[in-house]
Amino acid sequence: MTRPAITQAMIDAYDEYTHLTLDRRHFMETLTKLTGSAAAAAVIAPMLSANQARAAIVAEDDTRLKAEEITYPGGAGEMKGYLVQPAENAGKLPTIIVIHENRGLNPHIRDVARHIALEGFVALAPDYLSPLGGTPPDEEKAREMFGQLDAAQTVANGVATVAFLKGHESGNGKVGAVGFCWGGGTVNLLAVNAPDLGAGVAYYGAQPKDEAAIANIKAALLLHYAGMDERINAGIDAYKAALTKAGKDFEVHVYDGAQHAFNNDTSEARYNKEAADLAWGRTIAFFKEKLA
Repeated sequence: MTRPAITQAMIDAYDEYTHLTLDRRHFMETLTKLTGSAAAAAVIAPMLSANQARAAIVAEDDTRLKAEEITYPGGAGEMKGYLVQPAENAGKLPTIIVIHENRGLNPHIRDVARHIALEGFVALAPDYLSPLGGTPPDEEKAREMFGQLDAAQTVANGVATVAFLKGHESGNGKVGAVGFCWGGGTVNLLAVNAPDLGAGVAYYGAQPKDEAAIANIKAALLLHYAGMDERINAGIDAYKAALTKAGKDFEVHVYDGAQHAFNNDTSEARYNKEAADLAWGRTIAFFKEKLA
């Protein structure tokens, strides 16, 4: 069978499934109609989702890095996390929180943390599913667990993570955060609620719903959006207007032709190397400027 082409309608159906309905049966029925057969849908579905076997771009045992599983105080209870820093660190470094998508602390996000550490930062990838026992191996189960999180507790855990890194022995006292998808929205909320956050980078993240709260933001913001991401992009103009009105330090970049999750190199159908590389370069330069 010739592999069917992936269309925008298929990508949109996957986005609706993973972010709104969480109904895999309905998604596969829709995909079958779009591809023309169940066999074709079975081929396309894995290309739309993440393949964690491709996640370790920087090896887990890379000798340039020191990586460890840690626990630290959350807003109420213990948080789990993956802490990575350069193995040979001669001085205090800026610290970065790496916030996962709605699949939890998986191999891909751990790899992102290692990438950031190689750029000269202390990187901490928290497991925001810690209050529910932590991220499970099953991605479908992990996605469902996000609906069980308490929103206020999630914010409190983020603020506690900023406080933890602000006082970390390897850090210079300055804290940034980068997040993707669910994590991008969480970065925006963290900026609203954590005055000690120095810089935030949100990849295709939902904007804060409370416009008045945007005045509380102290962090400089770098906002990356995918050109084809209509669901998230619907909030860009209002967010830009509110940030401008409040006199905040921010940049917005929209990557034409890119899909939601374009940075995730484990997703064959949605990864966009050109957009990902450009956004990554901007992200690292931004953190080095704002957190020096």
